[in-house]
Amino acid sequence: MKTKLHYLFTALALFAGVHHAAAQGARFFRISGPVATTITAIRADGTLVWSNALAGTNYTIQTAAALPGGTNWVDYVQLPVTNSVNTNRLIDFNPPDGMVLIPAGSFKMGNSIGDSDITDATPTNVYVSAFYMDVNLVSSNQWWSVYAYATNHGYSFDNNLYGGGVHGQGKAANHPVQMIDWWDAAKWSNARSEKEGLLPCYYTSGAQTSVYRSGQNNLTNACVNWTANGYRLPTEAEWEKAARGGLNGKRFPWGDTISESQANYYSQWSANVPCIIYDVNSYSGNNTNCNTGGAPYTSPVGFFAPNGYCLYDMAGNVSEMCWDWYGTPYGQPTTTNPTGPGTGSDRVVRGGSWENFASFPRCAYRSRTHLDMSVNSMGLRCVRGF
Repeated sequence: MKTKLHYLFTALALFAGVHHAAAQGARFFRISGPVATTITAIRADGTLVWSNALAGTNYTIQTAAALPGGTNWVDYVQLPVTNSVNTNRLIDFNPPDGMVLIPAGSFKMGNSIGDSDITDATPTNVYVSAFYMDVNLVSSNQWWSVYAYATNHGYSFDNNLYGGGVHGQGKAANHPVQMIDWWDAAKWSNARSEKEGLLPCYYTSGAQTSVYRSGQNNLTNACVNWTANGYRLPTEAEWEKAARGGLNGKRFPWGDTISESQANYYSQWSANVPCIIYDVNSYSGNNTNCNTGGAPYTSPVGFFAPNGYCLYDMAGNVSEMCWDWYGTPYGQPTTTNPTGPGTGSDRVVRGGSWENFASFPRCAYRSRTHLDMSVNSMGLRCVRGF
């Protein structure tokens, strides 16, 4: 039996100049679900209040940049409903500088498209609470600004054990930082928090009495203050939800194919035939927009178009370190705000990089790294709570 979806429109415009991260011209939202609903308020803080929802079902907030006839709506966030009256914050008109609100909601995490080479990402329904995320990858300039503060306030960083080069490199000030290991990414996140007067997230033990500032500590889930308002690495679920930008069931944040105009990755061809069918470039090699000046062939942060949540470089450029230990199945220990397995040997890395084939930037593709690995194709971006 075919379910009829009922739509209720609301014009919620974001005007250019409100905030760099949130303002992308006008934006409109509507609700779709099994029964028609009633919008009772649109608050100044971006919260939508609506009623007459059918409890025990799912609703979808959709968005469009214009209203030329209702054909350009795309999914924005999925809302599991338990009450008839609901309040959902869709946007933040004044988020922390350089960040954007990722709204609370559920999504299909994993390889829902059925790509045969992804065997460690079984599709799983996951709910993630709202959080803020950096619009851009952490740039070299941003890294060194916090690093200078950190080394004058009790922090010490590792010496690039695997990379063999200078710690914390960047091709230019506005390119993503790389040549950092996972431990230093966690410490740097704490230093960024303290520099801004926020509560750090990472501690040296489950007692959470000593802020993590030095050494190679085997941090566990208990070492994290998940309610702190400071910066931290995203969980794997947070990263994938943000990367999809509300667009579920696609390979990439924008759809099912990829080209050099959309992301910085390595195109692979053989005898004038693409080795990966969804790579629609017509050559083999590094992105021609970025392959100058010698490796690493990174691109400036924000060089390519953003996804549905106004995030840049969620596919390609440099891969991004996450909090979770790598493990399968994922969605552990719960599918509501999962934080990953309790133990492991490698941490999850997502998003692919300038030197990776088109298979790596897929939203569901999972990579991993040793904690002391530092390479010129891996960087970070932070999230934070409220």
